[in-house]
Amino acid sequence: MTATTPAPALRLTRSDHKTLSLAALGGALEIYDFIIFVFFALTLSQLFFPPQMPEWLRLLQSFGIFVTGYLARPLGGILMAHFADHLGRKKVFSLSILMMALPCLLIGVMPTYAEIGYFAPLILLALRILQGAAVGGEVPSAWVFVAEHAPVGRRGYALGFLQAGLTFGYLLGALTATLLAQLFTPQEILDYAWRFPFLLGGVFGVIGVWLRRWLSETPVFLALRERREQPVAFPLRTVLSEHRRALLPAVLLTCVLTSAVVVLVVITPTVMQQRFGMSAGHTFALSSMGIVFLNVGCVLAGLLVDRVGAWRALMFYSLLLPLGIGALYASLVSGWQWPGLAYALAGLACGVVGVVPSVMVGLFPAPIRVSGISFTYNIAYALWASTTPLMLIALMPWSPWVCVVFSLVMGVVGLLTAVYYGARETLGFEDRAVRC
Repeated sequence: MTATTPAPALRLTRSDHKTLSLAALGGALEIYDFIIFVFFALTLSQLFFPPQMPEWLRLLQSFGIFVTGYLARPLGGILMAHFADHLGRKKVFSLSILMMALPCLLIGVMPTYAEIGYFAPLILLALRILQGAAVGGEVPSAWVFVAEHAPVGRRGYALGFLQAGLTFGYLLGALTATLLAQLFTPQEILDYAWRFPFLLGGVFGVIGVWLRRWLSETPVFLALRERREQPVAFPLRTVLSEHRRALLPAVLLTCVLTSAVVVLVVITPTVMQQRFGMSAGHTFALSSMGIVFLNVGCVLAGLLVDRVGAWRALMFYSLLLPLGIGALYASLVSGWQWPGLAYALAGLACGVVGVVPSVMVGLFPAPIRVSGISFTYNIAYALWASTTPLMLIALMPWSPWVCVVFSLVMGVVGLLTAVYYGARETLGFEDRAVRC
């Protein structure tokens, strides 16, 4: 049986629902801890850099520290994946949220440039590196943890639900920032209120660690230990030497997933304000609707995976991605009266975000699964997420259809990947999973 062939569906037990809910909620809280930084980048640039420095340079350095979190993902993800394949998925799954929460809490209580000078940005940079390492271990570990817990025939839904939880973290950060802006004046935020979302992130982390105490190790990893199989000494070396054929599709699909998130969540809200003159409040409302429907789209995509198989679902959503983004930008260019509906449709069309994990967990066998996913996902995500937004923003003055063309290209990449590897049926989760 391969990733293109759906397995007979089994019911999710009460324990399965509990595991899935705790994993998704913990992931949402951890993503909040990572992303809340960007919502307060302007405020942090004023607090952690010299006041005599030009504003644009302070903001650039603040965003530079944020991007460093992305660049730290590969190293942290590889190291944590190594221990996940050696010591178990649950231990690393719990460690990642602790590594995310503590830096978030420390940012909320640390002194600013006015108090300790240049030590302030250096400490901030170190904390962001720790957070980047943590999120690098969170996503691959979460995918594998949920996939190995879910019953055969329900893995697509489980991973789609998990992705909905992870993307909900973006919405949670946006809602927190908006609420803070309504409750406090800009000066109050600059004086003290900026600390509250980071302190809240620390509380979220403690809650997440407590919730994950109730999770159990995955049946697949336990089966490996019961059979007294020695863990692979260096999982990443095995990935690079024996599973090179899986690297290219994993990298390509990570780029497709990243592109959908970047266009829908990062670029479009900025374009709506800069090019189409929408107010910040209106933009936030529309982008929030897009994220909500992205969550729904991830779950629907997971259900489709269970019904038709991961590769066929990938083909479908690769075609749907440019259509949804195209409809959104057509509504913006034409001045359509219901852009919210177009944004909702675009969110649903970005359901490829909920399909890719089902393919990724099938590309590597259980003993090296976390390492294989972590290596390809984190390197591709770090490079793609740090360069794509800059490229799209730079090209946007040439045409408002840049994001549509970009989505079309990435949809073709996803489609060709699905057609080539799906037709060969050489890389399937059921073939490579350890049968329990």
